[in-house]
Amino acid sequence: MTHSLVCPETVSRVSSVLNRNTRQFGKKHLFDQDEETCWNSDQGPSQWVTLEFPQLIRVSQLQIQFQGGFSSRRGCLEGSQGSQALCKIVDFYPEDNNSLQTFPIPAAEVDRLKVMFEDATDFFGRVVIYHLRVLGEKGTNKDPYRDLHYRAKLGEPRPHPRNLNFP
Repeated sequence: MTHSLVCPETVSRVSSVLNRNTRQFGKKHLFDQDEETCWNSDQGPSQWVTLEFPQLIRVSQLQIQFQGGFSSRRGCLEGSQGSQALCKIVDFYPEDNNSLQTFPIPAAEVDRLKVMFEDATDFFGRVVIYHLRVLGEKGTNKDPYRDLHYRAKLGEPRPHPRNLNFP
């Protein structure tokens, strides 16, 4: 079953925020399901959003809702596993409107994604996104040490090695 893969443990980063006003236009608004809030990038030649998931995921769809006039004519989704370099998964071509747009993604199992927005419709290169959803299924966590890495980021204590579940 396909469902949203972004969870509280997902680490996100964005290329920029309009006037550095993260309270009003920050990355958290990409995932808050609120119709009144959005991520608003600052100006620039291209904008991006990166996502680091706490486990492997199988991406099947990408959903984006832009503000008309502040979208992108061309996008690129890249992904990787662990510390591997990002590789292109697919190019996509959004429409310049306010509707929620769905882009099918070829089968890819990753734990890092980068969504790049190129050729913005705004003259200054700004992008405004109300919703960003990554749909698919959770994959298998093949590396138990990877889970430890995310727990450390969250400030949780490290468990004793004999309490780890190794495959």
